[in-house]
Amino acid sequence: MNTPKRYTVTTALPYTNGPIHIGHLAGVYVPADIYVRYLRLTGNDVAFIGGSDEHGVPITIKAKNEGVTPQDIVDKYHAIIKKSFEDFGITYDNYSRTSAPIHHETASDFFKTLYDKGEFIEESTEQLYDAEANQFLADRFVVGTCPKCGNEESYGDQCEACGTSHNATDLINPKSALTGNTPTLKETKHWFLPLDKHEAFLKEWILEGHKKDWKPNVYGQVKSWIDDGLRPRAVTRDLDWGIPVPVEGGEGKVLYVWFDAPIGYISSTKEWADREGKDWKPYWKDKDTKLVHFIGKDNIVFHCIIFPAMLKAEGSYIMPDNVPANEFLNLEGNKLSTSKNWAVWLPEYLEEFPGQQDVLRYVLTANAPETKDNDFTWKDFQARNNNELVAIFGNFINRVVVLTNKYYEGIVPTPNSLEIVDEETLAAVKAYPDVISSSIERYRFREAGQELMNLARLGNKYLADAEPWKVIKVDEERTKTIMYVALQIASALATLSEPFLPFTSEKLKNILNLNEDAANWNEVKTKDVLLSAGHKIGKAELLFSKIEDETIQKQLDKLEASKKANEAANKAVEPQKATITFDDFTKLDLRVGTIIEAEKMPKAKKLLVLKVDTGIDVRTIVSGIAESFKPEDIIGKQVTVLVNLAPRALRGVESEGMILMTENAEGKLVFVNPDEAKIPNGLTVS
Repeated sequence: MNTPKRYTVTTALPYTNGPIHIGHLAGVYVPADIYVRYLRLTGNDVAFIGGSDEHGVPITIKAKNEGVTPQDIVDKYHAIIKKSFEDFGITYDNYSRTSAPIHHETASDFFKTLYDKGEFIEESTEQLYDAEANQFLADRFVVGTCPKCGNEESYGDQCEACGTSHNATDLINPKSALTGNTPTLKETKHWFLPLDKHEAFLKEWILEGHKKDWKPNVYGQVKSWIDDGLRPRAVTRDLDWGIPVPVEGGEGKVLYVWFDAPIGYISSTKEWADREGKDWKPYWKDKDTKLVHFIGKDNIVFHCIIFPAMLKAEGSYIMPDNVPANEFLNLEGNKLSTSKNWAVWLPEYLEEFPGQQDVLRYVLTANAPETKDNDFTWKDFQARNNNELVAIFGNFINRVVVLTNKYYEGIVPTPNSLEIVDEETLAAVKAYPDVISSSIERYRFREAGQELMNLARLGNKYLADAEPWKVIKVDEERTKTIMYVALQIASALATLSEPFLPFTSEKLKNILNLNEDAANWNEVKTKDVLLSAGHKIGKAELLFSKIEDETIQKQLDKLEASKKANEAANKAVEPQKATITFDDFTKLDLRVGTIIEAEKMPKAKKLLVLKVDTGIDVRTIVSGIAESFKPEDIIGKQVTVLVNLAPRALRGVESEGMILMTENAEGKLVFVNPDEAKIPNGLTVS
């Protein structure tokens, strides 16, 4: 990248119906921030644009479930999301929201421009309608079977299983998400963007123009959509939450969120430009500007088909240069799920791992789902921190800084003549900016991050081979050269780590006293000296800390608790058994009893042999509760006993009754205890 260029970089607007989790970070926000930080370091003019999507149907559903207004929901989560991004180091030039007046104005004007140009088709069609809820079922107000892959939980606008975008009326066996009812069809008028009108342009622009430079997963999904034949897409909805349709006949309707949301990139850029005294138009209308959208794979069709068709229809905007969408990140082998609380939430991570933003950034980059779905595990998180960040990067810097302070009181020594190994090492350092640049510019951030770690490995190997702690005893002049070279590597790491490990980079620059004098990206590959002799560095500080097993176990326990709670909440209630008469019920003899002895059944994993005082006798009862209770913990426990159950031999032991048990909300076995107070044994339970 030789000449500075103008870039507009956007990230998918997150729905403000919940906080950010690691799937969002790995798929969109970490790679985008790496890219933008790199562009800035290499001298480019960048507008990094984001914002909250506040008009999606999931927001209205959450508001209904919580008994609050949609505005309450978006205000709450917009603040949480924005602060999380700031604390995590996502360096937006502007992070806006689609409820902002400038966005309502921009989206309305965009719609009216297309409307006045005759770019819409106005049609009355039959849409799904829930009579009980008295409303049309747009998008995620309806679920059903995907017509393409058969997923029975597809939404009305998109199937998350196969990524197919469709209309709600395409679903098989649709159900209202509001009432569970089977909807009917009812006529309503809407405006449609005729995607088929732009099919020839999209084929030329994407299938011919971007076959080689777009990621295969992006290109393949878009090609499949185009090959299936494009059809008109509704750009309005029958809803009461969103941007009102700004033309006659639009009463009671709003702009479809996927018409409204991408325009949020434009309105957010306007907001930034107004604040900074800039002109927003070159960032969206100058052909020399490179527009890049960072998104997840579930948003590909909207950014590669629908939004470009909108821009083309409007006529004055540039097209996206690239849409480097990632695949999905799973968590401990299971799909991330907001509803099931199966996630690592960013606000919780920031609270529980203070000062360790870069650890998560590094792990998510190293395991990024760039070409296929990948899995985040807490054990891998721990291993990458301890074995790579601590043992490689942190270890090298610590040794260099400690030795420099020990030998030279923190002053960079003057080198003597360089040996071949020194020259080769310094030459290798100067090659790394281009190596890392090549990976970043091809959106291979995982590869780029590992190249950065390879530079730290180079430093460790150089020190290990040179052994200055031994050489100092016999050749002080040679030691000066060794430490000088090692300090050049440390300085290069301070600069080149910034896109990937921004907090670490800043800390390292402080240690090396480089805040004002740090080399920029291009200087690392061109300057012979990054840290001059005579420069004084600071004292050693640990860049990374080892993460202990108990810290990881705490996170695993939290996930396990979420899993059990979700299983309990979704556990199917058994249907009622056959009706019995009152006489049948009176045959059951339920008594209060006390467990006076308990021991494990030999060679049986689940069985305990109990002695129970029933008040009428002491009897043996075999109970399958050994996996839930230790024998010694239940002695003295009062229980409810069915005493007139016919005896049954279990593994050679005759069981003379049954202890009544149930499960609590966490799925754990509990006794059906008649009362907390002590009750005489033998009393009947009725």
